Formats: sequence, C-alpha cells, structure tokens
Amino acid sequence: QVQFVESGGGLVQPGGSLRLSCAVSGIGVETHKMGWYRQAPGKQRLLAAAITSGGSTNYANSVKGRFAISRDNAKNMIYLQMNSLKPEDTATYYCNGVPTYGDWGQGTQVTVSA
Repeated sequence: QVQFVESGGGLVQPGGSLRLSCAVSGIGVETHKMGWYRQAPGKQRLLAAAITSGGSTNYANSVKGRFAISRDNAKNMIYLQMNSLKPEDTATYYCNGVPTYGDWGQGTQVTVSA
C-alpha cells in the first residue's frame, strides 16, 4: 500500500522560507518520478515540482527559481525547499508520484501572509 505523509507547513511572512518533507512508503522514491503538488482554496490541484528517477528536476513556471525539490533515497523521503515565498504560494501541499499513485496524504498547509 502506497502512503504519503507530508509535514513542515506553517505560517510564514512574504519573502520567508519553509522546507516541506514527505515520508513515502510502498514505492521507492529513487525508482519513481515523484512530485509536490499544491491546491489553493477553490482551485485545482496542480503539480509544482517533480524529480525523476534519474534526479532531473522540473518546476512550474510560478515557482521556478524559488523552489527546489530533492530526495533522500536512504530515508525514502521527498523534500521541497521553498524560498522567497509569496502570498500566492498559499495552498495545501501534497506529495505523490508522477503520475499519481493510490490515495493522497493529508497534505501540509502553507500560508504566506504578513
């Protein structure tokens, strides 16, 4: 059974930083393309960042240059370093495969506000 447990969200001021973590079980992060998705209130859940099995990364234009996705193969975890945060980054953040596997985790809320 594939499971994702996200953590690390919180309230941060514009320009601040946060690091999100995702514990993955049931699939190996080293052998699957993995991603961070986000869903703002009333909007569709969209892929924000992805990392391939080969370690290549790609980002939505809205986060490019500010966010960085990484992984720890030994711990089977995915991370998202978010810098220069903006109010429009406010959303619930989820990790999953690309394409997605099984059920979504509970997500972690990120709120960017002064």
